[in-house]
Amino acid sequence: MFHLRKIVVGVKQQSASDVLFREDATVDDLIDVIEGNRKYIKCVYVYNKIDVVGIDDVDRLARQPNSIVISCNLKLNLDRVLARMWDEMGLVRVYTKPQGQQPDFTDPVVLSSDRGGCTVEDFCNHIHRSLVKDVKYVLVWGTSARHYPQHCGLGHVLQDEDVVQIVKKKEREDGGRGRFKSHSNAPARISDREKKAPLKT
Repeated sequence: MFHLRKIVVGVKQQSASDVLFREDATVDDLIDVIEGNRKYIKCVYVYNKIDVVGIDDVDRLARQPNSIVISCNLKLNLDRVLARMWDEMGLVRVYTKPQGQQPDFTDPVVLSSDRGGCTVEDFCNHIHRSLVKDVKYVLVWGTSARHYPQHCGLGHVLQDEDVVQIVKKKEREDGGRGRFKSHSNAPARISDREKKAPLKT
């Protein structure tokens, strides 16, 4: 108890204090709470050279929390390390699909729920900041869609390996569309026409 009191006094420069614990905590936990400036990040332990040790040691290491066993020499379990890293970091790969073309599976847009978010709006901002203003709707294929393709708005949450096609708003053309488009500069309503001078008789 004296050792703990000495540490607390050294941290906050207090001469006397009463501390009540409602859980099993270490001295480091107490200092973290008092300081308030600690931030812990996720960790994955990767044990290499499993081809050298026995199967019992490999089994014991693999059963530990947040642990993966690999062998770089024999290229064992490397794909599981990569998948675990994507899961732990919360990364989401989203593929783009231009209108009338096949999806581009070579270069995904990588989003993260911890950094920026995984919504369609975050996806548009990742491509270009001004794209959000021009979006009419979005078509989504993948695990986040209920049916293929699903019309989505900016608030739709994307999941890993979704395919997204952005449909932009078209600029309105004055004077109709197609064969009904007027090619003259004349006013559309009769009341807006210029009054001509009366004919001389």
